[in-house]
Amino acid sequence: MVQPMSNAPTILLLPGLLCDASVWKVQRPALETLAPVVVADLSRQSSLVEMAQSALESVSGPLIVIGHSMGARVAMEIWRLAPARVVKLALLGTGVHPVQPGEAERRQKLVDLAYREGMAALAEVWLPPLVDARRVGEESLMAPLREMVMRATADQHARQIKALIDRPDAAALAATISCPTLVMVGRQDRWSQPAQHEEIVSLVRNAKLRVVEDSGHMLTVEQPEATTRALVESISRSVQRRKNLFFEKKKQKTFVN
Repeated sequence: MVQPMSNAPTILLLPGLLCDASVWKVQRPALETLAPVVVADLSRQSSLVEMAQSALESVSGPLIVIGHSMGARVAMEIWRLAPARVVKLALLGTGVHPVQPGEAERRQKLVDLAYREGMAALAEVWLPPLVDARRVGEESLMAPLREMVMRATADQHARQIKALIDRPDAAALAATISCPTLVMVGRQDRWSQPAQHEEIVSLVRNAKLRVVEDSGHMLTVEQPEATTRALVESISRSVQRRKNLFFEKKKQKTFVN
């Protein structure tokens, strides 16, 4: 378990389905200038709650939780389990809706494909709809994403799909979130469209929406600089407010003593 200094928050990064730490490659160094950063491993659990519990156990103290796609749903479960620990949320490329008609069958076809033909075959089918349609043929973007998917296994994919198919309707949960929340989406996201994020902002009482232009679902790698700027700008304000509060309390304590 990572032990943060004092009562300072740790930034907890939660990757999405079949994603790993590589999707935060650009964001992580910038975020580390603000606070310690931990990337959770969500590859071994088969429910969103188990993922949230594992992530919470990986680091102590207060948290700034940033999740992408499936990871953002895990971030909301972290709020459900330990709201007192969550200083701020950032929810990227996600939704709060329950399983849609036909979704389980569509996802099962991909699970079957991965077992039958391998992760390379899955990547060829699964990845193109996740990026801006204008960049599907761009190898500098697609090759690292394919390699990431191929680092995963069919069993991991099946576990994570089970977690998503078993997910609850998160709308009621979103309505309980009271910490500052950044909601981000790519303008060209065909998987989790901007309208879904407008819904989240309407539910979360202290949320702001940021739309990243010229990006599909994989905004951290499609538009890494713009995504990083938005995260750093939002999180630096939260970190500074927390520091100011800490020093104000310390000053008051000194005065009383």
